[in-house]
Amino acid sequence: MHKTVSETRAFAETLKASLPRAKRCSIVLCVPYVNIPAAMKILKDSRVSVAAQNLHWEENGPFTGEVSAAMLAELGVRYVLIGHSERRQYFGETDLTVNKKALAALGAGLRPIICVGETLEQRELGVTPELIAYQVKAALNGVTPEDMRHVTIAYEPVWAIGTGKTATPEQAGEVCEEIRAVLRKLYGARIARGTTIQYGGSMNPQNAPALLAQPDVDGGLVGSASLNVKDFLEIIYAANQE
Repeated sequence: MHKTVSETRAFAETLKASLPRAKRCSIVLCVPYVNIPAAMKILKDSRVSVAAQNLHWEENGPFTGEVSAAMLAELGVRYVLIGHSERRQYFGETDLTVNKKALAALGAGLRPIICVGETLEQRELGVTPELIAYQVKAALNGVTPEDMRHVTIAYEPVWAIGTGKTATPEQAGEVCEEIRAVLRKLYGARIARGTTIQYGGSMNPQNAPALLAQPDVDGGLVGSASLNVKDFLEIIYAANQE
């Protein structure tokens, strides 16, 4: 919940003007609902796609304050964030609702970015692999191999969100490798290799190169560092390296 419409407009204009050097990676900007039209207008002729931060799984109904997949699709949104740890922690989202939202997004032609991750207590208990595997399987229940072409998985350890703590490159790489192993069992090696798996959790310009160098870390779900255009661009340039 950051940036007004005018602030988003200024951010998008600066970002768009600074992108010529960033040609290798895909860039998606997740903005609040009310900022989507402004961001879409400025970024429509750029390489930056616009995403929503959430959606409701129903097509319509008595859900005051909610936004449907069809509403987002008509705006031209391509991606939608689903199951972010803050949604789970503060708004009661569950693995079941994450799955419903993923299916709704895919049904409307959107590309879901599905978040999974463990708390510090769960990591200390040593259940991270089992928990992450469950979250991935639950989120993808009913998702077809064909639909997997449009799905991104983001590993965001809850203990590293907004805390300044970051998983080591090795920790991030291990969990992303485990996620790919789950995808391999569910969909086969080809789809597992082709699925984008991101790391999210206090990624910043300083740690991004090492995190992104991990074989199974295909990109970043950038949080607070993305609020500053300069910092965000540094991470984009890190993702552009061979």
